[in-house]
Amino acid sequence: MSGGGGGNSAYGHSAFKRSRSHFRDRITADGRDGWPVEAGRYRLVVSRACPWASRALVVRRLLGLEDALSLAVTDPVQDDRSWRFTLDPDGRDPVLGIRFLSEAYDAREQGHPGGVSVPAIVDMPSGRLVTNDYQQITLDLATEWTALHRPGAPDLYPRTLRTEIDTVMAEVYEDVNNGVYRAGFATGQAEYEAACTGVFRRLEVLADRLAGQRYLVGDTITEADVRLFTTLVRFDAVYHGHFKCNRWKLAENTVLWAYARDLYQTPGFGDTVDFDHIKRHYHQVHTGINPTGIVPLGPDLSGWLTPHHREELGGRPFGDGTAPGPVRAGEEVPVRGRP
Repeated sequence: MSGGGGGNSAYGHSAFKRSRSHFRDRITADGRDGWPVEAGRYRLVVSRACPWASRALVVRRLLGLEDALSLAVTDPVQDDRSWRFTLDPDGRDPVLGIRFLSEAYDAREQGHPGGVSVPAIVDMPSGRLVTNDYQQITLDLATEWTALHRPGAPDLYPRTLRTEIDTVMAEVYEDVNNGVYRAGFATGQAEYEAACTGVFRRLEVLADRLAGQRYLVGDTITEADVRLFTTLVRFDAVYHGHFKCNRWKLAENTVLWAYARDLYQTPGFGDTVDFDHIKRHYHQVHTGINPTGIVPLGPDLSGWLTPHHREELGGRPFGDGTAPGPVRAGEEVPVRGRP
């Protein structure tokens, strides 16, 4: 999710197109791009408001990479200088020593195109951005960082299922992950209706798929589930109203609502979600859509903790592995951000 002006007022006034990540270096076991996997070297910068960054939050926790890959959390409300570290003392990231994520981007390349987005991984010794490739970061955490995974970490991208996982993720990305944005930032009725129709058509297909199986691919949690979850968990809070994806609420779809609650209640998912950050970012930053900046009081979030009964479908959330342990001290979601 890009940083930008204090309100990103252009949203809603010009056609929406998601830009490709400009910095696509990879951090790999063999260091072939010049960035070898190394414990304690890199810092993951996220916004808890952003669904793309939230993927990395979930995967990092599921794989137990907290000690290997440190975490910086930005303010959910940007100003015109990009994502900022105003949640930290003196408004600076305590490790990188910078006030704005753009400083790490500029240290890598002055005048870079594409804006300043999260998730981003920064090389701590040099202060330079390594990558903002939101599509690749989590896959590399799952496959290239294996030497640093916790004992019992799940295989989120099993080799025998990758073709099917890739197909499902591509469909989810086009129609759901990115589809809600195309609907929300549409500048004309036909553009909006096409995007919104695509969102719900795909959600209905996914509901049919999930009616008889607990997870999207195979009988364990995979990267495909992570990518769908980060959109579903935002659906009723922001996409239904703010982005006008309002044919029905997630809570009105029996299968998807149970599936989302199942994941939310699984360690590594709901314990990374901050609804306060989500609501304030979308409603206060996108002033082209919501010029008053008013943040709605609803929806009621208590339903996220109600029984889902998805365990009756079988499945093993972590395969032959185990659940992650307690949230690391200092990374807890504040009470105001929880149901």
